[in-house]
Amino acid sequence: MNLSGHTFHIPVMGLAFTIDTPVKVARFGISSVISIIEDGLVEQMRKFYSEKEQIPYHPITKKDHDHRARRITGYLNLVDEIVQKQMRVLREEPFTEDSEITRYFQMLPDNSDAKQLYQMMLKESDPAKKLDLQNELRTKIVPGAIDVNIMTKCDRINFDESGEPMDVEYADAMAALRGFALSKLSSSVVFSAGMNPRLYAYCESFSDFLPDSDGNFKKKIILKVSDYRSALIQGKFLAKKGLWISEFRIESGLNCGGHAFPTNGYLLGPILDEFKTKRTELTDELFRIYQQALESKNIQAPASCPSVRVTVQGGIGTHKEDKFLLEHYQVDGTGWGSPFLLVPEATNVDDGTLNALSEAAPADFFLSHASPLGVPFNNFRRSTGEQQRVERFNKGRPGSPCYKKYLAFNTEFSKEPICTSSREYLHKKFKQVGEQTTPVTASQQQELDQLIEKDCLCEGLAAAALIKNNIPVPHNLTAVSVCPGPNLAYFSGQFKLKEMVDHIYGRINILNDIDRPSMFVNELRLYVDYLKKEISVSFEKTAVKQKANFEDWKSNLLSGINYYTQLIAEVRTESEEYLAKMNTQLNEIKNDIAQCSFVVRTDSPVMAEV
Repeated sequence: MNLSGHTFHIPVMGLAFTIDTPVKVARFGISSVISIIEDGLVEQMRKFYSEKEQIPYHPITKKDHDHRARRITGYLNLVDEIVQKQMRVLREEPFTEDSEITRYFQMLPDNSDAKQLYQMMLKESDPAKKLDLQNELRTKIVPGAIDVNIMTKCDRINFDESGEPMDVEYADAMAALRGFALSKLSSSVVFSAGMNPRLYAYCESFSDFLPDSDGNFKKKIILKVSDYRSALIQGKFLAKKGLWISEFRIESGLNCGGHAFPTNGYLLGPILDEFKTKRTELTDELFRIYQQALESKNIQAPASCPSVRVTVQGGIGTHKEDKFLLEHYQVDGTGWGSPFLLVPEATNVDDGTLNALSEAAPADFFLSHASPLGVPFNNFRRSTGEQQRVERFNKGRPGSPCYKKYLAFNTEFSKEPICTSSREYLHKKFKQVGEQTTPVTASQQQELDQLIEKDCLCEGLAAAALIKNNIPVPHNLTAVSVCPGPNLAYFSGQFKLKEMVDHIYGRINILNDIDRPSMFVNELRLYVDYLKKEISVSFEKTAVKQKANFEDWKSNLLSGINYYTQLIAEVRTESEEYLAKMNTQLNEIKNDIAQCSFVVRTDSPVMAEV
């Protein structure tokens, strides 16, 4: 449980959707995560909130030295200042029916100490004792964390005005980390998308990541991981640098929003079970390495192992699921992301996108090749970004003008990297294929089909905050891309913050009428669908290797089903009818997987589901 008493956090969503979520929810004790990779958007939001709060604003332009890091530091300091001001006001408010201090305690989970003290205060009839209890409650108020996210793959080397590459410390992720490290915040950076050795090593440069004389950290490190092996490898790398991981944030490989990082058929339940079983082993090993690293730096190592939180996110949809994760797997918290896109009080979603999401059907959510990173990307068919992409292709001008270049990594046609979603790259790629004298192979056609799906995420994932807050959109690129997880299909309409929080804690139910299987079954189905799709697009040149890989997937999925079948007997939060249905669904999927075989064919594709 967080210091505030809440057992959930709001993960990072896109570039814009949670860019100012702490300003909206931190005063209620709810932790959330800001993406700091897009410094242009960060600077626009700093200007917006400076003017709104009547705080002097001094622009930081691209011509200024180290502008990227300075913009991020400036915005994070501003957000912290705003939240601290909100907390001072909230603590002084009277406990009236509509006051924010009342909302603070109303939204806490019923089993938290502060909530129980609040309930005691409400029942107290003696005015003097009631006032004493209210004063004690004011001391219990704690803001939610203002955490930041850095997608480690977004670490493009930048170039100076003469076209020469700049020093590595000015690369995108490096500068973003520096911006956070130099801010006033006492919070955490979430590293997502896998290990970036130079970025991780750069943390050593900042004393805030090292323990103080009491063994505490001003700034902490959270690793978003998909499995135990990843946590161990990355954790050991950081520990050898004298850097402690304060939280492992486990995310479903496919049942999530944004970029998806599918495991080799390893499912969330077995992954959580491994963390539960090996948690002490993991922390003991990391602490031993960590102590040795600090001693080699002549830094006093803590006498006892610092705390390590384990949290989970991706596809959680009901209070019973949330409770089961907390109790059975003994995780310290859960992440609820996509449903908060339907909560205007918490996230930045423009009205058009919000209305489309509010009435979306399951078929509107799909896994795409939209990301220039070459990583599967959760997408929304009804977004204006997706509509714009299709219109551009139909007009014979696929791709986007590339102004921001955060995802420009391809050097196939140029010395300076360009983005595979850009009009420049697609024009050159299609021209290259058209000039070939030999027919396009099936594998080449597959590559071209995937390129057509590419979208400009730098613009699309940032636009919503600008549109919602009436901030001018650069180059008039107002199409919005949005990346909710498929779990959002089970929520319809728009909700108040308290309604969503009450749903998480089981005080109300806001799910729609669509039949919703267990989060574990939903993830399993996503993996089976993903496997079938991968089979259908595999080609002869990788037949032997791919067949072995697919058989590995199949084996892991079947093992996961056997695990869930045994787990059903331990589930105490669901009804017998629900569990019987879950068992039936598992058997159906098991039979479906068993019928999948991999046949080498002479044509393309060479692997087929039979």
